[in-house]
Amino acid sequence: MSAFYGAGQIVGQSMGTIIGSAFIDAPKTGFMIDTICWCLCGIGTVLLLPRELSAATADAERFDIRQIAMQFRPPTKGARDFYLALVGRLMLIFGYNMIVGYQLYVCMKYIGQDAKATASTVSTMAVITMVVPLVVPLVSGPISDRIGKRKLPVFVSSTIIAIGIAVPWVLKSQFSMFVYAALMGLGYGIYMVVDQALNVDVLPNPNEAGKALGILNLANTLGQVIAPIVVSSIVVATGGYFLVFPIAIAAVTIGAVVILFIKKVK
Repeated sequence: MSAFYGAGQIVGQSMGTIIGSAFIDAPKTGFMIDTICWCLCGIGTVLLLPRELSAATADAERFDIRQIAMQFRPPTKGARDFYLALVGRLMLIFGYNMIVGYQLYVCMKYIGQDAKATASTVSTMAVITMVVPLVVPLVSGPISDRIGKRKLPVFVSSTIIAIGIAVPWVLKSQFSMFVYAALMGLGYGIYMVVDQALNVDVLPNPNEAGKALGILNLANTLGQVIAPIVVSSIVVATGGYFLVFPIAIAAVTIGAVVILFIKKVK
């Protein structure tokens, strides 16, 4: 099931980049289209998802303020692997977004392309990122279930992402960005599928899955928030993007190593 989640996220991100790059000279129009898409997503979700059952059932618990407040406590009992998964995901998302979130500026300021060439490069990268890994989630998910392993695929996918980031760091060219897009898409496609399944496997209490998965999803938000802060600081301090690449590689590698220390999952 995580495979469909991963495939949807990859296709959505890539389509957003492809469409967004077409409005590099008309950002206001791009923002308007973006707003309309968000509204349609909300309406579509309500219309497509099946109706939830009523909460007024015979075994429903009485409303209690104290009990509701206690539900916001982070898990503590048997949660070692849970927090390792949290840190592992946080580091990978952080490293991943250091480059993905700034690929427009990397092409312009690091590779040295003008605005028109950058728009074409970023659009092509998005197509590569979407096409290359499109089949990967639908294959890697069942394979992971079949072999009963989660940590190894996560480690391999993180390694692929790290190698992808290293390519444009070593070779500054448009072609290197295309290679980066292919490897990043391949690695991230595998990662999104297996990591989601791994997160379910390390839940401390399945009866509180919603709360635990919500905490794990904080890694996505924090990674996306921390990445631009660090990148901006590096660019201001050094005047370029050269040091962004090795730090991103280190972050992704640390995330992969942390996952290997999980004991509950193979």
